[in-house]
Amino acid sequence: MQTGYYSSAAGMVTQFNRLDTIANNLANVNTTGFKENDLIVGDFMRLYKDARDELPHENQTKDAAKFINRTMARVPQIVDGYTDYSVGSMQKSSNTLDFALSKEGLFFAVKTPQGIRLTRDGSFTTNDEGKLVTKQGYEVLSDDYFKTQNTVEFDIQNSVIKVDKNGQFYTNLPNTSKMTMGSKLFIAQPSNTAHLKKEGDNLFVCDEINKLQSVEESDAVLQGFTEKSNVNAVKMMTQLIETNRLVGMYQKVMDAQMNDMNRDAIEKIASKN
Repeated sequence: MQTGYYSSAAGMVTQFNRLDTIANNLANVNTTGFKENDLIVGDFMRLYKDARDELPHENQTKDAAKFINRTMARVPQIVDGYTDYSVGSMQKSSNTLDFALSKEGLFFAVKTPQGIRLTRDGSFTTNDEGKLVTKQGYEVLSDDYFKTQNTVEFDIQNSVIKVDKNGQFYTNLPNTSKMTMGSKLFIAQPSNTAHLKKEGDNLFVCDEINKLQSVEESDAVLQGFTEKSNVNAVKMMTQLIETNRLVGMYQKVMDAQMNDMNRDAIEKIASKN
C-alpha cells in the first residue's frame, strides 16, 4: 500500500515540475528572442527499452524478477531538460537598431557585469555615449572584441545607420549622405547549443565564450526586425490542461491509497482488541 502512495506522490511532484516549466514558457510568449524550455519525463517503458539488453542479472532467476519488479514500481520522473533553439517568427519594427538572426544556432554577444553573455534578443538602442546596448544597458560587442576590447559605437552626428546581412555597419559621414564602413556585430556560433545555460534577462552562459570567433559571413542579420518567441501558446495551453488533469488523477490515487491504509490500520487494531 505504501509503495502505491509514495509512487503517486512522486508522480505528482513530476507534474508540478512540468507546470513550472509550462508556466515559464507562457509567461515569455511575447518575450523577444525567448527560447522554449521543455522536460523529458522518463517512464518504465523508456527505462526498460534502454536497459532490457543489459539486465544486471541472468534471466529466469529470482534476482532478475526482483529487479524487474523494482523497475516497474518506478514512477514517471524528470530525467532531463532542454531548450528548443528553433528560430521564431520575424516581426518588422520601426526601430533601425532592432536586429534579428534568421538562422538557428547564432547569437549576439554582449558585455554584462558577470562577463560575456549570448542573446537572441536584438532589440538594441544607444546610450548617452553612443554605444549600442541592450534594453538592460549591456554593451553589444564588435567582431574584434577579444583583440581590441571594442564594442559597437556610433558618432552622435550619424543620422543614417545601415547593416548588411553579415552584421557590418555603415554610417553616413557628418552632414553628408556618403556612407562609410564602421563596426561589425559579433555573431557567435557555439559548437553545441545544448551546453548553453539560461541566466535570466534572455541571456545565455557559454563556457567556451573566450574561444568563440565571430562568424564572418553569417548571412543572417536582419535590420528593422525582431525575432518573436518560439513558444507555441496553443501547444502550451494544451500541455497545461493535460498536466493539471494528471495532477488531479495522482491526487485521487493518493486519497484512495490513504483511505485503504487507514482502513487496514483500523481493522488490524480492532482485530487485536
